[in-house]
Amino acid sequence: MRRIVILFLMLTAVLRAQTNDTVKSAKYLEDQIYIGLSMITLTNLDDYIAQSGFSNSFSFGFIKDIPVNLKGNFAFGLGIGYGGNTYFQNIKITEQDNISYYEIAGADVTKNKFSFQTIDFPIEIRLRTSTLDKYKFWRLYAGGKIGYVVSSSAKFREDGNSTKIKGISELNKWQYGLSLAVGYGTWNFNFYYGLSDIFSNAKLNGVKPIEIKDIRIGLIFYIL
Repeated sequence: MRRIVILFLMLTAVLRAQTNDTVKSAKYLEDQIYIGLSMITLTNLDDYIAQSGFSNSFSFGFIKDIPVNLKGNFAFGLGIGYGGNTYFQNIKITEQDNISYYEIAGADVTKNKFSFQTIDFPIEIRLRTSTLDKYKFWRLYAGGKIGYVVSSSAKFREDGNSTKIKGISELNKWQYGLSLAVGYGTWNFNFYYGLSDIFSNAKLNGVKPIEIKDIRIGLIFYIL
C-alpha cells in the first residue's frame, strides 16, 4: 500500500509539471513590438517621372502574437502601428484656389518631395524556430499591411524660395501591399511590395494619370 501511495504521489507530481510546462508553452509570445527602416523605390514610372534623393520609410507599432500550436513557433499576427513615408522625385505639386496641379519640376528646383503618414494594420502568418527559453531564432513572417493616410504634405525649393502644401487630396487614402520579414536574432530583412497606387486622381499636366506604386526594402527590429 505504501508503494502505491508513493507511486501515486510521484505520478501526480510528473503530471503537474507537464501541465505547468504546457500552460507556459501556450502562453509564451514573441515579437510584439516592431521598428522598421526602409529605402523606397518607386515603380510603374512613365518616361518623365524619376526619383531624386533618398526616399525612405519609418514604421513602428504593436502586433498581437497569436500562437496556433503549443510550441509557439507557428502563429498569426494582427497589429496596429504608425508609418511615415517620404518620396524624393521630380513631380512638382502646387496648389491654387484649392486645386492641385502636377507637373514635372524644372532645372531650378533644388529639392522636391512629398510625404504622408499612415495608421498601419499589419497582418502576418508567422513561422519561427523559437522555444520558451530560446531568444535568438530564425523567423519568416509573411502577410500584408494596410495603411490609412492621416496627414500629408508636399514641399519644393527653387531659386532660394520654399513652398509647402499641407494635405494632398489626390493621395490614395488606403495604401496596401504585401510584406515579408525574414532573418535571425536582431537583424531581419524587411520587404514591402505596394499593390495600391500612391495617388488616386492625380494627373500630370492635367492629362496623364499618375499611377506610381512603391517597393520598400530595409530592416525591421522586433521586441517582445
